[in-house]
Amino acid sequence: MYEPETGRRFPCTVVQMDRVQVVAHKTRQRNGYFAVQVGSGWKHPSNVTRPLLGHFAESQVSPKRHLVEFKVQDESGLLGIGETIGASWFQEGQYVDARANSRGMGFAGGMKRHGFHGQPASHGVSLTHRAMGSAGQSQGGGSRVYPGKKMPGRMGGHQVTTQNVKVVKVDDEKGLVVLQGSIPGPDGCLVKLSDAIKKPWPNVPVNMLQAQPAADPVNATA
Repeated sequence: MYEPETGRRFPCTVVQMDRVQVVAHKTRQRNGYFAVQVGSGWKHPSNVTRPLLGHFAESQVSPKRHLVEFKVQDESGLLGIGETIGASWFQEGQYVDARANSRGMGFAGGMKRHGFHGQPASHGVSLTHRAMGSAGQSQGGGSRVYPGKKMPGRMGGHQVTTQNVKVVKVDDEKGLVVLQGSIPGPDGCLVKLSDAIKKPWPNVPVNMLQAQPAADPVNATA
């Protein structure tokens, strides 16, 4: 993206809102907390289990590929079931928190996984330049390896949150949200966007809180 005011160019990430709809509510009386269950994507009914198919049929929405919960403060934050959440839900200039599963990099050593400096390059070190080194003491610590010790292992593939990501542009017609900078996860992964908890909340117009008609006419049948 190019910023005409300052003449600065910066990288961006494009996120697409793929048929995002409210599927169910979680209330304090039934579940102990308030939350909105949101579904995205589409799945053929023949590839959905019958209990889950009945869950979608009760809400009169098409089967979704992904289901995610977003906690809200009280009952006033519960959107209408079946409401479509488009790209216009976000405003240009506001900040969001982006959550996604980071890119899996397989089995990695201590230097790559945890940033270890490694052993000296010379002075008696033989074939262990990238080795982790000692994993624990033999006396005084129980002759064991403490839980949580940084060691080689699988790297990536866990949930990562990037806070205070700025929304640069919103295209409601195409369902695109352009974010400044990078966010976790590989290309095509599922990303959860929520209002930034460390920034002031945007001023939401009253008409945005009203339910929008569902854009997907395909309904689930149990």
